[in-house]
Amino acid sequence: MLYDIRLRVAYQYSSPAEAGRQTLCLMPATLPGVQRVAAGELRIAPEPAERIERTDFFGNALVDLAYRSAHAEIAFEVAARVERELVPPGLDMSPRPGALADEVAGVRSLAPDAPVHFIGGSPLVPPVAAITDYARDRLADGMSALDAVRALGAALHADMRYDSDATEVDTPISEAFAQRHGVCQDFSHIMIAGLRAVGIPAGYVSGFLRTEPPAGQPRLEGADAMHAWVRAWCGFEMGWVEYDPTNDLMVGTDHVVIAYGRDYADIAPVRGSFRSSGSHSSEQAVDVLPVG
Repeated sequence: MLYDIRLRVAYQYSSPAEAGRQTLCLMPATLPGVQRVAAGELRIAPEPAERIERTDFFGNALVDLAYRSAHAEIAFEVAARVERELVPPGLDMSPRPGALADEVAGVRSLAPDAPVHFIGGSPLVPPVAAITDYARDRLADGMSALDAVRALGAALHADMRYDSDATEVDTPISEAFAQRHGVCQDFSHIMIAGLRAVGIPAGYVSGFLRTEPPAGQPRLEGADAMHAWVRAWCGFEMGWVEYDPTNDLMVGTDHVVIAYGRDYADIAPVRGSFRSSGSHSSEQAVDVLPVG
């Protein structure tokens, strides 16, 4: 599928911010054999005093900004044309979760996609006993690692309710799991914690999701979404697979990847600080438009 993607993220300050620094992770990724960015541009207003483009440990494209003069609003706009390829799922060649430890140990690499980086706790996904018990209870004897990924994702989709007002970006996963409410970030973090607890390396994916309007209703401009889902390492034969627990499905051509990390803390779309007083507000609009 070929998409034109538009994103606008804007912040307004009740009192002008005198200075600030941000790191942006907003541009779709180029992933050989999976996804190609044919063209892309990140526009920033007002222009920052400094703009540095770099790549992080996991290979994600980041932009560091610095402001030294007062500004009452800041806006980030992405325009990109992206080709998302369909990757056939193939046969399930994954071992049982209990056998994955030997395969993880057999990967003699500390490369960014090495499973060893994704098996232990991370800043926003610490071990949680209740999630560990929940994940273990969803595994059946003889289940493969890929089956375990699907089973845990389906269980979370059935037992949790999507609620955009239930959590904040810093809500602990233990709280979101206890409430059984949350957004895609919570679904993904909880699934990652459960997979790691049963020995399956798992990480966080940020991206865009193409959405469809209800039957008979027009598509609204800006109604698509930034999204998050899970990637899990299922052994030497299968490697990494991606699963969307919010929607209970294996990831396909409706999902456009921005970045990979251990959890949201690694690849937050916008993070940083500014010097100001009073309150601030934000707005976000996303369009994922098929081309042709």
